[in-house]
Amino acid sequence: MKHNKKRNIGIIYELLLRHISQCLIEDDKKSATKALRIVEKRFHKDTELYKEFRLFNALVKTDASTEHVALDIIREAKEAIRRCDSTKLNKEKSRLIKDINHIIEDKDFYYRQIPDYRDYGTIQVTLDEWKKGDRSNLKSIIDLEEKLVTILVEKKHVAKSKPSDPNITDKLVMNLMTEKLNSRYNKQLNVEQKQILSNYSLYCNKNNHSKMRDYLVNLKEQTCRLIKSYKNITDSDVLKEKIDSVISKVDSLDTDSINDDLVSKFMVISKLKYELIEGK
Repeated sequence: MKHNKKRNIGIIYELLLRHISQCLIEDDKKSATKALRIVEKRFHKDTELYKEFRLFNALVKTDASTEHVALDIIREAKEAIRRCDSTKLNKEKSRLIKDINHIIEDKDFYYRQIPDYRDYGTIQVTLDEWKKGDRSNLKSIIDLEEKLVTILVEKKHVAKSKPSDPNITDKLVMNLMTEKLNSRYNKQLNVEQKQILSNYSLYCNKNNHSKMRDYLVNLKEQTCRLIKSYKNITDSDVLKEKIDSVISKVDSLDTDSINDDLVSKFMVISKLKYELIEGK
């Protein structure tokens, strides 16, 4: 059935989160704030948009143990969406799209890849068909609900036996790391810190820890060389002591285990290195 991703509440919400995360990575707080205000305004708990989003999110995240349980979930969701004010919901969705088009300055906004895009499409089309009530197409409803059962039961069970799709954690890594760094250092990220964070998200989300390890080992060696070179040209005894401290910290970093804590330590080292270079 025809699917308009711009009116798919799950996809739009996901795109907004990804946009906000990317802005934070690039230290574009102004753009991130604009997008966040759209979310806060349009997904307010008193809106029909929020009601639909909660249903959508429940269908995405709920793990049905059996087909019978899945059918019960579908029945409850169908009744809930039919209690929504469709006219009001469509107007709210149009206002959301208008805000995105006029406020968010990102030509790639609608073109970012979304994990489980087909499942998101099935869920939204099903919700839209349910809203029609007696005007809905019975054959379409049957086909869509069969697909929904598969999403709720079969795919969830398959997912349990496999590692999480790395793409799903993309925004989580970005958000958590950025929040951690901002809270710890309360300063803007320097160029190298942004690169570290970007590579951590890129390589680890592709489950390619070896590339991230190689990157960090190379960064560690470069940092040591740079700091030692700087030590040879500075006349400040205070700076020399600080340099020795930084070198010691760098040498002690173990790159065998890639995790948030290790990356955070590299961020600290980068901050100290830049302070030395800038003579702070």
